[in-house]
Amino acid sequence: MAEPLLSPLPLFFVNKCAIYIPNCERQQDATKRLFYRKATRRRTCDESEMAAPMKNGRHFGQWIGILLFWGGLIPSATALIEGLYCGTEICYDVLGVPRDAVKSDIGRAYRQLARKYHPDRFSSLTGETRESAHQHFLLIATAYETLKDEDSRRDYDYMLDHPEEYYSHYYTYYRRRLAPKVDVRIVILVTVVAISIFQYYSWWASYTEAINYLSTVPKYRIQATEIAKQLGLLNKTKEKGKNRRSKEEIREQEEEVIRDIIKNKIDIKGGYQKPKILDILLCQIVLFPYCLCAYVVWYCKWIYRFTICREEYGDEEKLYIIRRNMKMSQSQFDSLEAEQRDTLLERQLWIKDNYEVYKEEQEEQMKTKMALDPRWKRYRRWMKNEGPGRLTFIDD
Repeated sequence: MAEPLLSPLPLFFVNKCAIYIPNCERQQDATKRLFYRKATRRRTCDESEMAAPMKNGRHFGQWIGILLFWGGLIPSATALIEGLYCGTEICYDVLGVPRDAVKSDIGRAYRQLARKYHPDRFSSLTGETRESAHQHFLLIATAYETLKDEDSRRDYDYMLDHPEEYYSHYYTYYRRRLAPKVDVRIVILVTVVAISIFQYYSWWASYTEAINYLSTVPKYRIQATEIAKQLGLLNKTKEKGKNRRSKEEIREQEEEVIRDIIKNKIDIKGGYQKPKILDILLCQIVLFPYCLCAYVVWYCKWIYRFTICREEYGDEEKLYIIRRNMKMSQSQFDSLEAEQRDTLLERQLWIKDNYEVYKEEQEEQMKTKMALDPRWKRYRRWMKNEGPGRLTFIDD
């Protein structure tokens, strides 16, 4: 008996294979199920990603619908605005004229309606009361006031043609209604001219007052009399006949001669000086650009000469710095005596340290003078004993 080519497998190996084969089939089923779950999950994610824009689109559409709904509730812009011109009525319809009506037709229609709806004639109208006729008459007057003026009519026609410019119509209407009827430039010009005239005449009154006072001062009066005699203005000649004057007339003539000499010879500085036409407000405003340019040029020259080139100050520059340190105006500084200005130059007060020493000396002199002044002593004694508004109570 021939042996088989292949020996039979051991029993334990057959059993192992029998057990292994079902396990492999079970693992394949589990792998298929896992792959199926992953595919299902991936498909679900893809569907959710595709559904997100659709969901967002649905939300956006809902918001658009809400906005359209509320937009429908908002009233649309109309050309007829309550409170502007004729309110919700058209001014052309109120007067019964077309938009291309000329000014004469508008005036004729207004007069006819005014005679008809005047409050004094309301009894002739059927179904009208005094109050309603009055309101109708005011509406007619408003329509006429709107259409009779070319600028107002142009603005009104623009409002009818462009009802969407809501706030622009309000601005145009109230700007024209509240604007001054007179040009502001004319008002400013008239005000400046009035102030200038008052300023000039007040200066003349102060100057005349100063001349009248100096005419009574013996020192200046004697000097003026001597000058008049030297010029032959006060030579008394005997007058005979009809040309003979009274003593009062001769005295008045002498006073006029003395006043004229004082005016011509005396040099008044400060607030009582002779007024100049260039010092009034109107001329100052007109000359302001020129003065500003001149000041800029002068300041640039000052910086170039004394800051960059280091030049020495002249007498005019020194006096200017002294006046600026003393905080005095030009007229106040010009009123100082020549000797006093020479003293300021001798003490070199354009230097800041020298001026501070001079200022302290002046304050000490003022304190000493006030301490020795009997009037100041009386004032201090009165302030010490009684004082202003002091109340005392006397005990019995």
